[in-house]
Amino acid sequence: QVQLVESGGGLVQAGGSLRLSCAASGNIFSINDMGWYRQAPGKQRELVATITSRDSTNYADSVKGRFTISRDNAKNTVYMQMNSLRPEDTAVYYCNAAVQRLRGGYFDAWGQGILVTVSS
Repeated sequence: QVQLVESGGGLVQAGGSLRLSCAASGNIFSINDMGWYRQAPGKQRELVATITSRDSTNYADSVKGRFTISRDNAKNTVYMQMNSLRPEDTAVYYCNAAVQRLRGGYFDAWGQGILVTVSS
């Protein structure tokens, strides 16, 4: 009933930039917090950035100053601008949203993940 679709991933050289997008659609009344997570090969999934419905943001120390999360509530979309990319940023990135369904409560929705590869 609710799906999150990520786009904007791909292959870039170190020092380059990408912009990830995640659009939510389906049975949505409202969306509270949204965020991006990532999982690199051989590592656990980690929080990258979050943004509340009031645009308060939080970032992992490893991406502060390089990544910027934002949202467009009218489009139910969250973005993440990624600059100065490093090989260690290579991972599958997952979009997350706290979705309130019409006539229902909040639940966590996840995208399928999108691959970002940074070459050295």
